[in-house]
Amino acid sequence: MRKLVSFMHISLDGFTTNSKGQMDWILADEEMFEIAGQQTLKSDTALYGRGTYEIMEAYWPTAADLPNATKHDIEHSVWYKSVQKIVVSKTLKNSEIKNAKLFSENLLDEIRKLKNEKGKEFVMFGRTTLPRSLMDENLIDEYWLFINPIQLGQGNSLFKDLTHEIKLILLMSKTFASGVICLHYTT
Repeated sequence: MRKLVSFMHISLDGFTTNSKGQMDWILADEEMFEIAGQQTLKSDTALYGRGTYEIMEAYWPTAADLPNATKHDIEHSVWYKSVQKIVVSKTLKNSEIKNAKLFSENLLDEIRKLKNEKGKEFVMFGRTTLPRSLMDENLIDEYWLFINPIQLGQGNSLFKDLTHEIKLILLMSKTFASGVICLHYTT
């Protein structure tokens, strides 16, 4: 069975975006990119919600071609172009997405099927809605939480309205020079 691995930046008080839906408060550096890059290389499929896919698609296909591209930009761009991408959206149409498969109905059944296919791990980069719906169904096998040293007070809460308790086992923790703490959990 394939593992679903979730990568998320959150504030100390558990928000994935601020009250305006922005993520400009997130701290990221080469040290974090190195760890995340090592983990994404273990995957052959990326799962995105509509908003995250639009952000990724606007940058990553050509990020390696930019004159000031970093090592991370180059490596992640190559990875992004090579993996199967799945977009979860009830509003997008197949004609509106490039190089990706659309899941618009029966999401939980589709994810369960994907987990039972042969292949490497698959990763989810998301903000709130998609991760929370998969958390409610215990479909996420590993969590990589990058806790940023900020309290937002309001915004989109990752943990609000969960329907049940989820017990996690800590596999690794790391504190970065930026003050971000990475917590890697398994279920």
